[in-house]
Amino acid sequence: MSAGTKVTVSVRNNDVEFALKKFKNQVARNGNLSKAKERAEGYKKPGVKLKEEKKKNTINSRKNRKNY
Repeated sequence: MSAGTKVTVSVRNNDVEFALKKFKNQVARNGNLSKAKERAEGYKKPGVKLKEEKKKNTINSRKNRKNY
């Protein structure tokens, strides 16, 4: 899914909890929620953005190392 696409989930057999779980997974994969949070926070200095990006990348690299 690309950014800006609508996320729809159909509820089958009145299983709302399963549909909600599926919806949350699709929204997380889509990335729309995190982008909206970033826009709501407002302007960030370039140095702050760089620090946050480095922190995120180190966390992701540690996750990848655990898988091997």
